[in-house]
Amino acid sequence: MKSIRRCQHVITVFLLIFIAGMITLVVKINKEASFYMMNSEKHELGMVYDCRGDVLFDGLGQGQYEEGHFLDIGNLIGDDNGQMDNTLVAQNIELLNNYSFSAGLVKDGGKAAIYTTLDHNANRAVYNAYQGARGCAVAYNYKTGELLVCTSLPNIDPTQGYEDTENMESGTLLSKAMYGTVPGSTQKVSTVISALEIMGQEKLFSKSFSCEGQYINREGKPIDCHQTWGHGEQNIQQAVENSCNPFFAQLVEDPDMPLSEVKRMYTKLGYAVNDAKPEYIDIDGIQCEKASTTLTDSGDFNTQWGCIGQGDTLVSPIQLMMWESAIANGTGKMTMPHLISKVTDVYGDVSEVRGTSFSKQVFSSSTASTVKQILTTNGANHYTGSIPGYSLGIKSGTAQVKNGDEENALLVGFVDDASHPIAFCVLLENKYSTPVSAEQITKTMLDALCG
Repeated sequence: MKSIRRCQHVITVFLLIFIAGMITLVVKINKEASFYMMNSEKHELGMVYDCRGDVLFDGLGQGQYEEGHFLDIGNLIGDDNGQMDNTLVAQNIELLNNYSFSAGLVKDGGKAAIYTTLDHNANRAVYNAYQGARGCAVAYNYKTGELLVCTSLPNIDPTQGYEDTENMESGTLLSKAMYGTVPGSTQKVSTVISALEIMGQEKLFSKSFSCEGQYINREGKPIDCHQTWGHGEQNIQQAVENSCNPFFAQLVEDPDMPLSEVKRMYTKLGYAVNDAKPEYIDIDGIQCEKASTTLTDSGDFNTQWGCIGQGDTLVSPIQLMMWESAIANGTGKMTMPHLISKVTDVYGDVSEVRGTSFSKQVFSSSTASTVKQILTTNGANHYTGSIPGYSLGIKSGTAQVKNGDEENALLVGFVDDASHPIAFCVLLENKYSTPVSAEQITKTMLDALCG
């Protein structure tokens, strides 16, 4: 009798193990079937939409679109042919798979889709505003993190097909907004933030330095000002408005601004300083390069030049924009950008909803308030004519590139309006080669988003 019961127990245990194994197998197949189908020749992809339901990617290729419909966002959205890796489709392709383990491959009816935060009309308006010039423009809601504009030129319409990628113009198959660029004087925003955090508002605003068109630093090297006859005696507000290089070189040399503290603050802002390992900002799987710079000695030319926005300093337009959010929202925390608002599965049911997130504390709320006042004063004093109709906090920059043979124009800032909480960065390459200006592009972008 005991042996029979023992056999029953053994059989029961084996049955339980078998059932558990089958459940595990079914779950594993259900999870991994989508992956294997994506890597087969029979996969069919769903759609990508903008915030208004306009198509940004047609996985089935059955829609009818005007010529160049995808040209303004092609190198951000990408496609599934493997040529553009750092794009929304490439990094989220399994979300578009019109296949499920229970339903199989759903042909001509699968509703897998990604709904993005992008405004296609605004991206197209910005793309057109460049008038064939090169560069990129980004804008997002600095309260929610919704990425609204991210267009980069040159660009490509993936649906038209493309070959000979090695001979394409540099930057065609990637979004320049995600990669480091010489920031020019937009870098001075980081230096002002650092100075406020290191010495405080009262001490920083009590300082003044003279500009005679050129400053000879402690190493005996010249730091030139863009205004050859100089700006005279200036405080921090005037130096930001005049974008005065000699002032900032003297600020970096100031004993109240020890370089060890500058390094600490730049690291907190997200720079890879000196030999620090570069990191990335993740935007729904897309990798955005973080800033980098070299800081060795406060009297060193390259260190001062780096704090002014030249030297070894590189910052992506996305990160320049993100710092503006920490200023505009008054918290000292960056609003993290995202592209995906929701995802639907093969049946059209919402499977994911993505929302707002913030960085850790980057600088204090009092610093955010002070920098906001500096930038909005600059906007009121210098940009009401070129970008009318908006209360802006703003800083311009001119970046020397290609060994000084070309100059890029940059504008970073935010709209100081609770009903239109937009932070932005505009990069216009080789500014003297085109009749359009960074201000005109910014005005077009804001009109498209706020109109």
